[in-house]
Amino acid sequence: MHKDKLQAGQFYHIYNRGNNKENIFKEQQNYLYFLQLWRHHIEPVSHTHCYCLLPNHFHFLIVVKEDVPEKKISQAFSNCFNAYAKSINRSYNRTGSLFQERFGRKEIQRDGYYGWIIFYIHSNPQKHGFTKDFRIYKYSSYQSLLSNSPTLLKRNAVLEWFGNKEGFVKFHEMNQKTLPSGYLDTLEI
Repeated sequence: MHKDKLQAGQFYHIYNRGNNKENIFKEQQNYLYFLQLWRHHIEPVSHTHCYCLLPNHFHFLIVVKEDVPEKKISQAFSNCFNAYAKSINRSYNRTGSLFQERFGRKEIQRDGYYGWIIFYIHSNPQKHGFTKDFRIYKYSSYQSLLSNSPTLLKRNAVLEWFGNKEGFVKFHEMNQKTLPSGYLDTLEI
C-alpha cells in the first residue's frame, strides 16, 4: 500500500481491507454507519465519484478538494477509519487493528483510466463472488449514479466520462462479460 500523501486536486483510488482478510462489515448497519462516517469526515476534504463496500474490503474513487491543507486531509481519513474501527471493536467485543494497514491509495493520472477504475470498483463484488451481477450489488455506487435521487456523489462528472448515462451503462455491460476471464486482474489500476 502506498504511503504517499494525498494532494489537493488529484484523483485517487482509495482502498483497504480487514486485518487478516477479516470482514470489516458484518451486517447492514455497518455499511450504513461507514458511509455516514465517510460523509462526515471525508466529504469536507474530497469529492467522491464512486465506491464499493465489500464484506472484507472497500474501494473509493475520489478527488481531493482544492485549497484543503494537507494536514486536514490526512486527519480526515484517520478520523474516519479510527472512528469506524473503534465502533466495530466496541460493538463486536473485539480488540486490535481492524484494518490490515493504513489505507491504500493510488493516484490516477491518466484520463483513460477514469472509466476503467470506475468499472473496476463497481465490478469488484462480482469479481470476488459476492454477487452474480455487480449491477444489483447493494453497497456500491452503481445504482446511485443511475438514479435521479439526491446524492453527494459527483454523478454528473462520472456520467460525462462515459458520454452520458447510456454510455455509462453500456461500458459496464460490455465489460461485465470479461469478468470470468480474469481480465480485471491484468489491469494496472
